[in-house]
Amino acid sequence: MRSLVLSALPALRLLARNRLAAVGATLLMLLAVLALLAPVLTRAGWVREPVRQDARGLDEDGMPRPPGDGHRLGTDNLGRDVLSRALHGSRVSLPIGIGAMVTATAIGLAVGLLAGFYGGRLDMALMRFTEINMTIPAILLAVAFAGLMDGRKVPLPAASAPWHWFDVELKRGMVSLFVVIGLVCWPGMVRVIRGQVLALRDREFIAASRSLGASDGRLILQHILPNLLPTVIVLAVMNTGNMILLEAGLGYLGIGVPPPAPTWGSMINDGQPYFVSAPHIVIVPGLAIVVTVLAFNLLGQGLQEVLDPKQRR
Repeated sequence: MRSLVLSALPALRLLARNRLAAVGATLLMLLAVLALLAPVLTRAGWVREPVRQDARGLDEDGMPRPPGDGHRLGTDNLGRDVLSRALHGSRVSLPIGIGAMVTATAIGLAVGLLAGFYGGRLDMALMRFTEINMTIPAILLAVAFAGLMDGRKVPLPAASAPWHWFDVELKRGMVSLFVVIGLVCWPGMVRVIRGQVLALRDREFIAASRSLGASDGRLILQHILPNLLPTVIVLAVMNTGNMILLEAGLGYLGIGVPPPAPTWGSMINDGQPYFVSAPHIVIVPGLAIVVTVLAFNLLGQGLQEVLDPKQRR
């Protein structure tokens, strides 16, 4: 562990000096702090409850109030505080995006490693399956999977006793959504990882380790995987922004995290009919999505410049 930390210190120093990475990391830390402090700010009275419909949140004509008048960023069509809903929406979008990134990275890394290392028929089967998934738009697959989560019960065998079946209820929530998004976003990582593995498996140090009797598992875990980590980290960080966009799209379509939980996509959908008279309802969550995706892209670009020796030179 100590050697791993010591070997990572030069990369961390380069990362701290990289402007793109510094800006992206700063924005992400700010978003994370606001997401963590959202309940505290609510209890302290700095922002209102995100689901509370204020009796004075609408004007005399029943229209949302603009920023000010007791609501720093205005109210929505139901008189709820837009700032509070945007802050609490980050508590939904960020965990789902990060959870989906971990899910997609795990699947893409496993498939890419197996296809690139073993080759042959296994490589052909895995890559054809990956290409089939890549031909289907991710949003369509996500909509199809999310549409199945309507509360229906699916019988599954128990792990300890396969002859015993139990019912699992499929319903939309944060966990089910990041699993769905991860299941539809992994194919884009497979080709890159497979190409890196194909280049690594024929290197001299792999042949030397194999001649000394190293097993396939040891070659993958101790020699190939550590050399893949920079590429995997950059891919994972840059894809997180796309997964947050996909989560916002599902929320906009009404198949994201169900209400009354505030999400950025559902806020845009609710405010779309009032865009002319009350544009703040759409602009605030839209800016939150733009800033979050920009932060992940900047951090990913900075990591690429730091971890790639060619770009560093």
